[in-house]
Amino acid sequence: MERKATNAGQAVAWITGASRGIGRAIALAFGRAGWRVAVQCRERRDEAERVAEGIRRTGGEAGTYHADVRDVGQMDKVAAAVFARWQRLDVVICNAGLGTSRLIARTNAELWDAVVATNLTGVFHTLRAAGATMCASGGGHIVVVGSLAGFQGQPGQAAYAAGKAGLLGLVRSAAREWGGSNVRVNLVLPGWHRTELSDEAMPEEPAVDHLLGRTPNLDEVARTIVHLAACRDVSGQVWNLDSRIG
Repeated sequence: MERKATNAGQAVAWITGASRGIGRAIALAFGRAGWRVAVQCRERRDEAERVAEGIRRTGGEAGTYHADVRDVGQMDKVAAAVFARWQRLDVVICNAGLGTSRLIARTNAELWDAVVATNLTGVFHTLRAAGATMCASGGGHIVVVGSLAGFQGQPGQAAYAAGKAGLLGLVRSAAREWGGSNVRVNLVLPGWHRTELSDEAMPEEPAVDHLLGRTPNLDEVARTIVHLAACRDVSGQVWNLDSRIG
């Protein structure tokens, strides 16, 4: 049965991997901008609840959802639960990711599978779950968090870079398939940020190849993603949010 968004209230944003790092910053930025926010995590439930509570303290509305992006059934359930709660789903930020810093010769099959399953297949599961809801309810916007490593490659990041590289084809295919249903799909490259995910792979001088001589400010990146998510006429594009040239 086709589901229609009937709630005329605040827009809803669902962020995967929102308990820490870049996802946490994005979730809080949506909350400050007045959005209702679905904060999803895989394991860190206490941290996810603290993010939701931070949104509520600033007058926003938030809920937490626990699911593994690698499990298609779990992602379908989150999409259904978010829509059931607020009767709309306007934006999805596919942020959940898994980092690694292993040379190819030291990357075993298990590590490769885990990284690609999270960073590429997990986005596919999220896209399918969100796209079905959005196509049936008048449209929406899916923003996928990628990495410049997917375009350039990096020593020690073969699995990570391969997964992130695959996102370009996935995003542009989804954008072409769903454009007629008013579903926009874009890819953002947020740049280096020292988080638990990136710490192992982050170079000692991460700003050395930045034209401005500095890495991007995380809050500015989060605000930019909120702004992009609200754009109605942009789809199938790649947005680099730092001063490196790919």
